Amino acid sequence: MHTTLRLDDDVFAVVRQRSQRERVSLGEATSRYVREALRAGAQVPGTALTLRSKYSVLPARDDIVTTEHVRRLMDQEGI
Repeated sequence: MHTTLRLDDDVFAVVRQRSQRERVSLGEATSRYVREALRAGAQVPGTALTLRSKYSVLPARDDIVTTEHVRRLMDQEGI
């Protein structure tokens, strides 16, 4: 998605430093910061996040989803 954002100078400086350090675009660096903030907020009890997207941000977990996990869930759902 392409959009225009107005960032405060201090926020822009931090995002620019990250984009240069990680060799990614400003948009990607900004997206990474936003995702991290959403994940952190999702882990705080009583914090409700409302996202307008067909995708949900899930809390970080230690589990690795494998093809076997997906197949088992598909079998359970009859897909």
